[in-house]
Parts: sequence; structure tokens; C-alpha cells
Amino acid sequence: MENTLIDAGPLIAFFNSKDQYHKKSIAFLKNFNGALWTTWPVITEAMHMLDFSAKAQMNLMKWIERGGLHIFELQNSDASRIIELCTKFQDVPMDLADASLILVSERKKISKVISIDSDFYIYRDIRNKYLDNIFM
Repeated sequence: MENTLIDAGPLIAFFNSKDQYHKKSIAFLKNFNGALWTTWPVITEAMHMLDFSAKAQMNLMKWIERGGLHIFELQNSDASRIIELCTKFQDVPMDLADASLILVSERKKISKVISIDSDFYIYRDIRNKYLDNIFM
């Protein structure tokens, strides 16, 4: 089973039937065979964007509870790498959620991401490699 990162965009779309990527995210996740990894900053971003519906927010949390996502726990010591990444890509700019995903890619050696953002075509990890966005 392959590890893959997931960003907030596809999570938001999955739980928002009015999102332009809703059908695509449902089809993608239905056929996906692997382990999805994310971070609390990504979940926080998704929850904020789903704040129009407490039901959608709870559906996301219940999906997490059932094992839909693996959550990489950030540590205090990760702050220096996040600062480094956000400084390096400040012209994009890189936010906390995206920096946390790059950090996870480095720590867990994950090379694929599911995202609707084009930023992942710019960001590179510590090995100077781009993540392969398998959603777009």
C-alpha cells in the first residue's frame, strides 16, 4: 500500500457537494488504493472552509475517526524546517499547511500528493524533488 499526501482542497471538495471538484474527488478517493497522510494544519484549513456546514465538518471528522486519514504529528522541533520552507517559498507564498505536507514528504519519504493547488508544481523538498500531484 503506497503512502500519499492529501491537501485541504480535495478534502473540502469531498465533503462539499457544491465544490467544482466534488465529483472528481469522490471518484478519485473511491478508486484510490493506498494510505492517505496529512497534518492537523491541513485538517484545520479544511474545517475552516467547511464552516458553512457543521454536518460537513463532522463528516470529515468521522471519516478521520474511521481511519480515512493518517495524521502526522508535528513536533516543536519541526518549526525550524517549516520556517525554512516558508522563507524559501515566500514569493509563492507557502502557508503552514503546505509546509507541513512538504515536511511529511521528507520525513516519511512520500513522493505523491493529492491537491488542487498548482503550488505543488513549485515546491521542492529537501532532496530538491517535486511532489507528484496525482489528482490534477
